[in-house]
Amino acid sequence: MRLAPTKVPVKTLLPEAIAVMKEIGIDISGHRSKSVDEFAGRSFDYVLTVCDNAKESCPIFPGHAKRLHHNFDDPAAAEGSEDQRLTVFRRVRDEIRAYLKTFPPA
Repeated sequence: MRLAPTKVPVKTLLPEAIAVMKEIGIDISGHRSKSVDEFAGRSFDYVLTVCDNAKESCPIFPGHAKRLHHNFDDPAAAEGSEDQRLTVFRRVRDEIRAYLKTFPPA
């Protein structure tokens, strides 16, 4: 099974994202967001979008990719102290984790 990234702006990873993933034993410090253009010509079984912006800008993929959408808050938009921002990043991380445990759908 292969998942397709969406066509949203490519950005560097935020330090809060790296920190909260490290808390659960996942090192994403060497990762980066990717443009969907990097995957041109490849087919996918599923296209998952996890924010309304990605759903709106997600390109059409050839083939029979099943599109699934679930909107999560954008933790990058969180305001407040570092602790308050980390709390939002943790919540969204845990929500996405719970969602992915139900994947693939029956």
